[in-house]
Amino acid sequence: MVLYIIGLGLHDEKDVTVRGLELIKSSSKVFLEAYTSILSIGKERLEAFYGRDDIVVADRDFVECHAEEIYLPAKESDVAFLVVGDPVCATTHSDIIIRAREAGAVVEVVHNASAMGAVGCCGLQLYNFGQTVSIPYFDENWRPTSFYPKIKYNRRGGLHTLCLLDIKVKEPDFEAMKRGKIVYLPPRFMTVNEASDQLIEAEEARAGGAYIPNKTLCVGLARLGQPDQCIIAGTLEELKEKDFGAPLHCLIICGEVHDMELEALKPYLIDNSKFEVDVEGSLFPRDEPSSKAADDDDVDA
Repeated sequence: MVLYIIGLGLHDEKDVTVRGLELIKSSSKVFLEAYTSILSIGKERLEAFYGRDDIVVADRDFVECHAEEIYLPAKESDVAFLVVGDPVCATTHSDIIIRAREAGAVVEVVHNASAMGAVGCCGLQLYNFGQTVSIPYFDENWRPTSFYPKIKYNRRGGLHTLCLLDIKVKEPDFEAMKRGKIVYLPPRFMTVNEASDQLIEAEEARAGGAYIPNKTLCVGLARLGQPDQCIIAGTLEELKEKDFGAPLHCLIICGEVHDMELEALKPYLIDNSKFEVDVEGSLFPRDEPSSKAADDDDVDA
């Protein structure tokens, strides 16, 4: 009687590990989390590969409001909870692990590839990354920039920042709800272009010099781990004009770039890019206070 939280990797049904596949086939119930990320294929392909036809899709409402339906049955029989990427890369999954253990269920995690490791394929060294940030969609009433001080904090230490971009799946249409109808908006997946625009706006609004939109080297990535993955490097001003194709996208704001990293990035650089390399020790004097508190006044209220 175990709740197995199983990573599916980044591409299709064949990215699951051998151990993960065996556990999926032997579990009494299987849930597919479809809210924090997506695969490039549908549930039907997964079911055909796993040899079963009873996978339950767990959307945002199910995961956030009915998670006990996932972990409580694991007290009586084995349950598989399938997660795109690696299970421990989203706080949503950590919350389920904690709640399941508090309820007396045994939990085991089966790891797999995730974007947080796969971004190293662009040539930037994973050792040189700082805090990961999320970039949410701006709208006319809400334009949060709480990611900004974290990027500045990373760059103060010469570190790269991985920006995970917002996805909107099964979001309610509040205008329709006012009319008594339950309607969901079409899925939206933030592009590198949209993220670049928002990051430029955030720098203009904060004016803290965390990065320079027409000079700081950045890397846009799309469909990591898939045969048609796309990697383009340049400034934010340049990346916002490029076509990265289908989702999912993510973005890296570079810190100090080592010679070896720059050499590895060369195949992905935009021709005649205007970026300027921040070499070791060039961003912020190391004798300045580098505590996170120095940037706390930038955090959104």
